[in-house]
Amino acid sequence: MKIDMNDPTPFYEQIQNILKYEIRNGSLKEGDKIGSHNELAKKYNVSLITVKKALSNLIKDGVLISRIGKGTFVSSGENKIDISKHKSIGLVLRDLNHPFFSPIVKSVEKKVSELGYNLLLASSSGDKEKEENQISHFRRIGVSGLIIASTTLDYNASDYIKKLQVTNFPYVMISYMHDPDYWYVGIEQELGGYMATKHLISLGYKKIGCVHGGKGNLLGEIRKNGYARALSEKNIPFNSKYIYYLDQRKSRFESGNDFGKIFLEIKDKPEALFFYTDSAAMGFQQAVVERGMKIPNDIAMVGFNDIEIAKFATSPLTTIKQDAFKIGKLAAQIVVNRIEGKEQPNRMILNPELIIRESCGSKKKSTKSKRKA
Repeated sequence: MKIDMNDPTPFYEQIQNILKYEIRNGSLKEGDKIGSHNELAKKYNVSLITVKKALSNLIKDGVLISRIGKGTFVSSGENKIDISKHKSIGLVLRDLNHPFFSPIVKSVEKKVSELGYNLLLASSSGDKEKEENQISHFRRIGVSGLIIASTTLDYNASDYIKKLQVTNFPYVMISYMHDPDYWYVGIEQELGGYMATKHLISLGYKKIGCVHGGKGNLLGEIRKNGYARALSEKNIPFNSKYIYYLDQRKSRFESGNDFGKIFLEIKDKPEALFFYTDSAAMGFQQAVVERGMKIPNDIAMVGFNDIEIAKFATSPLTTIKQDAFKIGKLAAQIVVNRIEGKEQPNRMILNPELIIRESCGSKKKSTKSKRKA
């Protein structure tokens, strides 16, 4: 494994994670020497200071041991972790710094503490193999249950999730899970797309575009279905040329920014856009505003998620809110209920909420769906 220069995680933390991963998968065994500071600095193409910080933290945590004059070695501590006698829950996220998942961490941590459990955190950094190793590691060290935000974009159960399901291990997904038999808590995604588009129609827009998560992205399709349903109800023709696909190889902000630059050159532009996610909407807004477009006068916008920075945009973003704090709280309660053998439905679907700000051309108060969860 190598340092990912595009990953915002500090290099010393990436080195720590790489070494821990190599210990867990057996590449590095108890007693193995891991190399000198100079060798590691050359291997990972980082400074000596970065290497020293990474190793210092791992020594402090008992993962490595330093022998004066001999070097740094794998400790026995990493392989002898056993928390099975303690009530603990593992939380596996795509990215601990993601604006949607950050409040989930806070709410899960608060709730599990109230319920008398400890919380262990892990970030997969968008790596499916790393995610599977983290799930396996948490089970091996004896966590009582798992809360998972998977990296997969097909939104069906991976082999590792299937194993949890078959063995009836207490888990719940907080990333969208299309399979109805699996444990999941989230919002009604299709309804969110419908509410966003319906609101734009209510403001008088008829040429409305949809900025999709990317070709093959199932969640993007589900939100687009809501968009199409709102158009159909008002007899507004669905026009495929107003469906725009994000580049999934880049971050949502970057792909939204790229789309903004392309959008300026489109001759037959829509009057309004429904965005798959706030991050892409923010990137788009930056690109078009810097080049002279006015929001909402030239283009109205509605996003999805209600991330914290959305309200601080140049034109504060109207959006569909996924209540991350509530999702985290419910996920924690569901896992604990399962651990303790209490009856619990396997899917908890919440209503989305329309948060109205300046970007759509309306300053009305926010509205919640009247549809029951």
